[in-house]
Amino acid sequence: MPRRLRLLIIEDNEDDALLLAHRFRHAGYELEVLRVDTPAGTETALRKQPWDLIISDHDLPGFSAIGALGILQNLDLDIPFIIVSGVIREETAIAAMRAGAHDYLSKSRLERLVPAVERELREVENRRERRRALDAQHQTEARLQAAAANTPGVIFQMQRRPGQPLEFLFASEATEMLLGMTPKQLCGDSSRFEAELLPEDKSSLMTELDQSARESDKLNWEGRIHTAAGDTKWINIRGSARTEADGTQVWEGVMWNITQSKRTEAELRASQLHLKALSNHLQNAKEEERERIARDVHDVLGGHLVGLKFSISLIASKPDLPAAQLKERIGQIEALIDEAIDTVGRITRELRPGILKDFGLAAAIESHAEDFAQHTGLTCRILCADDDVELPEDESIALFRIFQEALTNVSKHACAELVEVRLMHTGDGVMLEVADDGIGVSEADLGKPRSFGLRGVRERVASLGGTVTLQARQPKGTVLQVLLPASDMPVAPDQESVS
Repeated sequence: MPRRLRLLIIEDNEDDALLLAHRFRHAGYELEVLRVDTPAGTETALRKQPWDLIISDHDLPGFSAIGALGILQNLDLDIPFIIVSGVIREETAIAAMRAGAHDYLSKSRLERLVPAVERELREVENRRERRRALDAQHQTEARLQAAAANTPGVIFQMQRRPGQPLEFLFASEATEMLLGMTPKQLCGDSSRFEAELLPEDKSSLMTELDQSARESDKLNWEGRIHTAAGDTKWINIRGSARTEADGTQVWEGVMWNITQSKRTEAELRASQLHLKALSNHLQNAKEEERERIARDVHDVLGGHLVGLKFSISLIASKPDLPAAQLKERIGQIEALIDEAIDTVGRITRELRPGILKDFGLAAAIESHAEDFAQHTGLTCRILCADDDVELPEDESIALFRIFQEALTNVSKHACAELVEVRLMHTGDGVMLEVADDGIGVSEADLGKPRSFGLRGVRERVASLGGTVTLQARQPKGTVLQVLLPASDMPVAPDQESVS
């Protein structure tokens, strides 16, 4: 298959140009050839299309090979340029080669023309390959630099020579954000990195590095650093290890800030421990409640039943009792029955107040507040209650249990004389507020590991998507406020608060 060659000839002699073209055709080239002999013609031809080869006479009327080389260089083109001239002086050839010509041939010795051209075509192709390789390398480096600059982790290369400390050869721009030093500072003095490592974590890093290098395995280490800014951070170093021929160990990888994930992990563990403790507490509380109910049933209700049986047995054994004594005995039996009924009602209300289902949350809160005031002697005021607050059953039960827990805490810890309760619609949900005039609650009290009452309230409210706030009340006391968000709850047309 003929080789194609785009040939530009700078020559004022048409016969000489035809002779040159004939040489190439005879060597098997298929030519696309153009002859020019002026600076303007040369520049136009170079701008119009690409050329594989330029052959130029040295001296033309008003033009020269040196002038043509100047045009070629101004256009920043890399095309083999060979001078073919009738007369060759050594100093002329040297000047032309310095100006950029690739070869200088005599018109009387053209047998060397084709080999010289083929050599220069190979050279120009080699130069183009090198430029393409360099361009590809520059693009790759630019992409890597862009990726490194936009990666939140520190991309690094570090090494450890035999018997030498760890040193960083490269670090990306994220170094300053993570370690508090510039990449230049880190690479210039790698000892600063080891100095920032916490002592108990530094030894584990060195162990991991030894194992990674020994087994040519991945490095995956987590530890803490204390930066110059006073921050303690958790970092994760991941990288690939290799060992050079001279024994130098090299790691390349990424260093990440995992402080937030570590903090979240610690919070999750603490939450799991709290939930476990709360679950145990609830189980114990359930057993205590069962014990209390059993005691009430056995001691109070059982005592009433024993008394009833004794009174009835006494009447049965003495059918001829005088009417006055019989009436007295019947009165005692009626009193015992009334007390038993009261006991059953109280136990039933404490377990699950029927009024909550039949009359709603507001009525259940008012009823329990009355019982609480009666049993504890504290004044309990319902300052604001929306009688039309209708919630789904699970939310009503939750708010009622929270209300019970709040009153229990007041009676146990607050040393209060007055409790004020509010239940009302807000713009975006339902609010329950329990306030007392007691001694208040401190941050230390809230942080006690066994403050299960408040913790249980928070867990219950969180499961319903609500919020709990506990704050001091002026001039003294505490306010517990629970807000449940609006849900698909039925609401009466008129929601006016009753003060």
